[in-house]
Amino acid sequence: MKTAFVFPGQGSQYVGMGKDFYDNFEVSREVFDMANKELDFDIIELCFNGSMEDLSLTEITQPAILTTSYAILRVLEQKGLKADVTAGLSLGEYNALLYARAIDFSDTVKLVQKRGKYMQETVPEGKGKMAALIGMSISDTEKLINDLKGEGIIEAANYNCPGQIVITGEKDIIEKAVEMAKEYGAKKAVLLPVSAPFHSSLLKPAGEKLKKDLEKVLVESPKVDVISNVTADYIRDNNIKDLLVKQVYNSVYWEQSIEKMLNDGVTNFIEIGPAKSLSAFIKKTAKKKKIKVNIKNISKVADLDNLV
Repeated sequence: MKTAFVFPGQGSQYVGMGKDFYDNFEVSREVFDMANKELDFDIIELCFNGSMEDLSLTEITQPAILTTSYAILRVLEQKGLKADVTAGLSLGEYNALLYARAIDFSDTVKLVQKRGKYMQETVPEGKGKMAALIGMSISDTEKLINDLKGEGIIEAANYNCPGQIVITGEKDIIEKAVEMAKEYGAKKAVLLPVSAPFHSSLLKPAGEKLKKDLEKVLVESPKVDVISNVTADYIRDNNIKDLLVKQVYNSVYWEQSIEKMLNDGVTNFIEIGPAKSLSAFIKKTAKKKKIKVNIKNISKVADLDNLV
């Protein structure tokens, strides 16, 4: 019976996240204090007392979620909890690499701030869009994308779980896809409140900028198995930087990553970080494969009582 630690990505943020860990655990305070020292803004103030508007700015959101998730992870490690495998959704993959001791926190928190900045700046606001397609199969989604791609850029951003796929690309094409989605089998199609077409080829210049920053960062062999968003397979130490660059503008294969873990005997999942977005995805993927799983979410100190 194997255990996986999984970490959420952008969109899980909320004002007050991590504060109870900061107040109750010295190891969590050390993480937030280190982040404050490395960044050019007061992440403690923004996470605990800031406005949701400020916290949702991509270059703030990404280091804020990374720091909160890592502050919680350090408490679990202190309590002796361990995982056989780890993964994270998009930004969350950096937390998985932190757990696997492949990268250093002080380097990573600065790196993800730059990642967020590059992703936000690359496409002018209003040009890109994302939408969630609910109740639609992968094959029907691919057919919709293929039927529209002659009109502009439209791609799959996230394969979250059975029946939930996020598409990304140019605003007009994504809006057209939302209007047409029911003809292709969607129960619902919803435009997402994001300001950039994340995980699309439009963001390739952001990936190239990040590549230059990654060249200056020490990356070591993971001490725990890490599954990549880009391949839905185990990361090998010689290609970590390449995968992190590609992850900016490639699809996130989260459903397939969970399937990989389930196939390899993982039945215990612990989601570490703000909100509970990944738990529902894992449940749906496990249900499709008819595998019984145990899922715990640790976002508040009170959640520690549920862990055995």
